[in-house]
Amino acid sequence: MLMEKPGIVIVGLGPAGANLLTREAWEWLSSLSEVYLRTAFQPCVGELPAGLEIHSFDEIYEQQESLAAVLEEISRRVLQFGRRQEGVTYAVPGSPWVAEDTTVKILAGAKEEGLPVRVINGMSFVEPVCAALGIDPSAQIAMVDAFHLAERHMPSFPPSYAALISQITAGMTLSEVKLTLMNNYPDEYPVRLVHAAGTDQQEVEELPLYALDHSPKVGLLSTLYIPPWEENRSFEDFQEIIARLRAPDGCPWDREQTHLSLRPYLLQEAYEVLDALDHEDMMELQEELGDLLLQIGLHAQIATEEGNFNMTDVLQSISSKLIRRHPHVFGDVQVKSVDNVLYNWEKIKAEERKENGNTHKNGMLDGIPLALPALTQADQIQKRAQRIGFDWKTIEPVVAKVTEELQELLKAQTPEERQAEGGDLLFAVVNLLRWLEIDPETALRECNLRFRRRFAFIEAAAAREGKSIDALSFEQMDALWEQAKTKLDELEHGDKAA
Repeated sequence: MLMEKPGIVIVGLGPAGANLLTREAWEWLSSLSEVYLRTAFQPCVGELPAGLEIHSFDEIYEQQESLAAVLEEISRRVLQFGRRQEGVTYAVPGSPWVAEDTTVKILAGAKEEGLPVRVINGMSFVEPVCAALGIDPSAQIAMVDAFHLAERHMPSFPPSYAALISQITAGMTLSEVKLTLMNNYPDEYPVRLVHAAGTDQQEVEELPLYALDHSPKVGLLSTLYIPPWEENRSFEDFQEIIARLRAPDGCPWDREQTHLSLRPYLLQEAYEVLDALDHEDMMELQEELGDLLLQIGLHAQIATEEGNFNMTDVLQSISSKLIRRHPHVFGDVQVKSVDNVLYNWEKIKAEERKENGNTHKNGMLDGIPLALPALTQADQIQKRAQRIGFDWKTIEPVVAKVTEELQELLKAQTPEERQAEGGDLLFAVVNLLRWLEIDPETALRECNLRFRRRFAFIEAAAAREGKSIDALSFEQMDALWEQAKTKLDELEHGDKAA
């Protein structure tokens, strides 16, 4: 069973005692004088063949600041020992092929150096954990390393899948795992911790997600199980529903839609999202965001069917763009202010246009869609001009410009002049709002809502007197308008205070 020349042998020690070691692993270990363990904290260590000198890399876990650094250093040392005349045998818990990053690193390094590597497999932690839970690992289940999950802000698997999370340890890592999971799951979501699977001390602990890091039983032999949540909670489930609607036996209306026929619905749903935001209604916002997402899903599905692109292309494109345009977050660029961020953003966009050959969008303002509402267009134009310094230094000339444009509008003689001057006045007002950090579109939309509510108050007052609103004089309507302002403003402010 010996290799022709020394090198590296990686042995899987299984998930529990020596009774779960493979015969091949036992025979190889019995032929050795020494073995190096990734960690000595595994059940079978005390049951290894007599006379075997045991070394471990446990001290590296205390010397390095991150798991990545630990695994890198262990792999480096194994490669170093593998160059010796006698080579090295390196043993890991479970299987070398399951949740064992050092195997991958060692194989890559050995390939570069021409070192021979033999891998003696072992039973992974998956089999005894699944047996303890009574689940089938061939079903929809994800396997995740706790250290990797702790570094994320969102789970890396859909909630409609079950998940086995290995490398669970007490302390900060487990707390970070919990916080990551709670971004997708309710605080009370039931989870299970499997301790010492396959051993005499095996135990399955059930607890709510919020209490995960409070368990006193968590140790190196613990695995976290996240049961699958109900269907239709993952992006993949959503895509399947859209594809089913568009299938030959799907919905006739959905099947006949095209990119162009869906245009009015996309705009309508976007405005309904804005309406929900205006009302600060979170339940309505949740529903309207779903309706807007439906439009995106339909466009992506149509593009998939026509062979243009699919949803993964959309996600890859926007993800790459966000990373590329945020080098101060995902790279080593240093920024001191929001202005620095915006300046870098425009600079990166210009470089992208040049690289992509978008000669029709070379100007800073070319990327502002003409389909945007006019107020939003004006605001975006002014903000982009401001990023390169084309702006006043103080607000006084901005205010003066509004007054100047108003006077020019009042002096205009022809309809064409009045329209042009009216546009200049609105543009100047948008600029003033920008200086005051007020979104003009939102400000006008909220103003419209206030007018509608107050006008409805006048209509209701007239109806209570058995009159139509057009039967009221201007003076009567104006008096009711003032009442509406007082009562509705008091009601609105009272609701916000509550």
